[in-house]
Amino acid sequence: MLRDIWLIFRRDMALSLRNPAWIAIGIMQPVLYLVLFGPLMEKIVSSTPGFPPGDSWTILTPALIIQLALFGCSFAGFGLLADYRSGVVERLRVTPVSRVALLLGKVLANAVQTVVQAILITVLAYLVFDLNAPIGGIVLSLVIVALTAVTLASASYAVALTIKSEETFPALLNAVLMPVLLLSGILVPITAALAPDWLYAISRINPFTHVVDAERASFRGDVTLDAMLTGSIVLVVLAALAVWWGARTFQRENA
Repeated sequence: MLRDIWLIFRRDMALSLRNPAWIAIGIMQPVLYLVLFGPLMEKIVSSTPGFPPGDSWTILTPALIIQLALFGCSFAGFGLLADYRSGVVERLRVTPVSRVALLLGKVLANAVQTVVQAILITVLAYLVFDLNAPIGGIVLSLVIVALTAVTLASASYAVALTIKSEETFPALLNAVLMPVLLLSGILVPITAALAPDWLYAISRINPFTHVVDAERASFRGDVTLDAMLTGSIVLVVLAALAVWWGARTFQRENA
């Protein structure tokens, strides 16, 4: 199993390294938010009560990293659809490679790519802006990002293999991702003090709200149970369900 995972992981990483433009393309939107939205957030946070603890950069930077995983890994299924169309998936059916390893190798490659981009965003926020986050918190935030990437990539592959349509796939993702983005408080935190009661209640139903809260807590060095427990539990459960769904879909498709 481990050897099979390594083979698939190495293949996908080699394909990515042949075209390293994905690094710049992936971080372009978060960088624009840092440059154009970050200074505005400084004014808003300093003059508006109700924001989470920390300054604007410890609020915005971790949220942008989750946004990076949210959009980057949710569209990972496009690559699988291309493999399906070109016959790569068909050829894999006759190999002895474990079907679960096919999924895990791919999602681990997605996770590594996302973590690399997250590190670049964090370094930029440190060097250019006034981000002040503990190293231990940064490391913990990268673990959260990696698990988020595994979750979203697994679900993306499962959806792609289920619908098998390059026209339907992006439309479905856009319909799902936009409310998830807005309700997770990535751009503007949805707190009880800032949002109306109905909006705050709906945002608590969105599991990625708790993941964003945990990511922000790690950036400000708050690793207490109150700050991390809910987000960590939600993320682990989501990751387990997504990997199970993806693995089951791969096994069914390659049976």
